[in-house]
Amino acid sequence: MEIFLSAVLSELTSRSLNFIFTKFSKPTPVDVEDRLRRVLLRAQVIAGEAMGRHVTNQAMLLQLGMVRDAMYRGYYMLDSFSCQPNDEEKKDKAVRSSSSLSKVNSLKHLSFPSTRRVVLKHLQETLDDLNSIILDVQELVVFLMSYPRMSRQPYSMHLQLANCMFDRQVEAQFVINFLLNIQPHEDEGVGVLPIVGPGQVGKSTLVAHVCKDERVRAHFPEILFFNIHGFTDDEVATFRKGCVDHMSNTNLGRRLLIVIELIGDLSEDAWIRLYNTSKQCVPSGSNIIVTSRSNRIVKFGTTQALTLKYLSHEAYWYFFKTLTFESMDPEMHPRLTHLAIEIAKTLGNSSIIAANVTARLLRDNLNIHFWCKVLNFLRGFIQRHVSRFGEHPINFLNENRPAHVARMATSSDEFMIHHRYQCFPEDEVPQLRFEDVMYGNVKPQGKFEILAWKSPIPPYYSYVHTCEIREQKSTAAKRKR
Repeated sequence: MEIFLSAVLSELTSRSLNFIFTKFSKPTPVDVEDRLRRVLLRAQVIAGEAMGRHVTNQAMLLQLGMVRDAMYRGYYMLDSFSCQPNDEEKKDKAVRSSSSLSKVNSLKHLSFPSTRRVVLKHLQETLDDLNSIILDVQELVVFLMSYPRMSRQPYSMHLQLANCMFDRQVEAQFVINFLLNIQPHEDEGVGVLPIVGPGQVGKSTLVAHVCKDERVRAHFPEILFFNIHGFTDDEVATFRKGCVDHMSNTNLGRRLLIVIELIGDLSEDAWIRLYNTSKQCVPSGSNIIVTSRSNRIVKFGTTQALTLKYLSHEAYWYFFKTLTFESMDPEMHPRLTHLAIEIAKTLGNSSIIAANVTARLLRDNLNIHFWCKVLNFLRGFIQRHVSRFGEHPINFLNENRPAHVARMATSSDEFMIHHRYQCFPEDEVPQLRFEDVMYGNVKPQGKFEILAWKSPIPPYYSYVHTCEIREQKSTAAKRKR
């Protein structure tokens, strides 16, 4: 990898002149596509090398984040351009005679600009931006080599994305830098880092990964986890007891990390009680991480709060594509890639669970007719939900509100998801899977629970839905009555 990075670095200088020349020339679509493909490989090498090292410099991490974001945009544009049907495919009568495949072609106007010329313009702009960013990080590649390596990572990208936290390296290092900062706080109290973000954005996952970091483990002999609803008297007692019990004689005076997952809202008076309790029970140098969906906790921090956002659409597509195609080359399956882009756009970008569930369904059924059926089904019930309630159903699920979905086998059934909750690894979970009901022929009676997804990464939660299937009575039946 070091030799390859050195080769990349030596070529960047010569490519700077190439960049100026090509910017003012009139390249063909094939030329732009080929150049973008090569530059994306360089960006992927840099981003991949950074993922495997303990990079602590926050400015460098921000630059690496820019490279990674530009790489996601580049792959999105490249995939969008590459999987468009060419002129010969448009004239293919066999394809047009198939009703399902003709639906695939009819989706084109929803995915791409009206002409390939406009797409080519966006492709060239993406290439220029990515070229410029890579040229700006020449020195960064040199400094990157000085940071120690992490434990060995999987060679396969789909295994790495399936078993590692995706696109949160900058945020994780921000938290680690806070935790390892041994400078005393001005008030000599306990350091507090608020982490805020919407539901299912990955707050618990981020904290779990940070707590597993060997540097954090070495710095904090004890890590305590609490779920706080409103810091009632019972919760105060539980919190105090938890802190005291872990401060045994052997741990006396040793730093303690407290992780609080705030469920609901917390008043300022309740926070003062919690913070004062922590100062009385934990030694100097201890820290608190508090996560919440509410921005109100930002003012409780002793340092700048960390705000998590959902993935960009381009990053979501990169994640979804990698999980869906695994070791297959998407370029060898342009029609499937076209459908996968549309399915990812239909899902939105706010649910890693939906991406994992749908990707598993698609790769188990590598059939263009089936993928087209899934896309039409998703579009149909999501549009009905938006028309009826004004929001995407995934927004309802992320906020743990009842959502009206559907079953692909029987459109007359109303598939209700009443509640979502998460289980720890040691908890028993339902054997019935979400996709068996939504996309299969399994139809439980009454209210039931299904396993939506079992996460393979810390904190290894299993996500369970409480559901109900209601048979909708036809309009004709209502008229007879």
